Amino acid sequence: MPKKTKAIKVSDVKSQKAWLKKAKPSLYKIDTKELNKTILIVCEGQTEKLYFESFPVLTLTIKVVDLKGQTKLKLIESTQSIIENSDVGYDEVWCVFDMDVKQGEKEFADFDNAIKKGESLNYKIAYSNDCFELWFYLHYNYTDEKNHRTFYYKALGKYWDLNYEKFGKSFKFSSGIYERLEKDEKATQVKAIERAEKLYNMQSNLAWHQQNPITLVYELVKFLNDNRRR
Repeated sequence: MPKKTKAIKVSDVKSQKAWLKKAKPSLYKIDTKELNKTILIVCEGQTEKLYFESFPVLTLTIKVVDLKGQTKLKLIESTQSIIENSDVGYDEVWCVFDMDVKQGEKEFADFDNAIKKGESLNYKIAYSNDCFELWFYLHYNYTDEKNHRTFYYKALGKYWDLNYEKFGKSFKFSSGIYERLEKDEKATQVKAIERAEKLYNMQSNLAWHQQNPITLVYELVKFLNDNRRR
């Protein structure tokens, strides 16, 4: 059946009736937001898990999994298993782990192989050497010395007035580290990113296990900041 049309009188055209006038384009800008991404962060400790969960992101859905202590290569394999057995499709996958120098050559191989395997699977690898706490330390100071993790534990203990190794890794304290760093006038995330990036640029040509001190946590932090609530 032909589509019905409405007859228009000549007098209406001449007088430009309101219902015939073309609507003007809106002066208001339509705010379009990118569809929420879902990302998976797999780490090996409670401190890391609680820290990343504290970011006030707006355009991300984040799942953070703490796999606790295990080899780095096993962490990558466990990440594969999580993805394969999940009903969720992840837009990005981040693996966060650090080096443990206690095992020497065996640990070096595990560290390097885990990064190589993760990158082959298109995972983002936020690795640290010697430890994740280097990232916190860089909020206060820069160092290019190959310090053992006990150095960072003691330094953070002084900054935060506690025995970090004994109490700093507790659930209660770890859940407040992000906010503590944000409010501390002596700490600056901007500088931490600059310092971490400087360390990486100085050592990126070295084998992964030889990069020390190093922390690529800054790359994940920058990504989360790009999606944070303003």
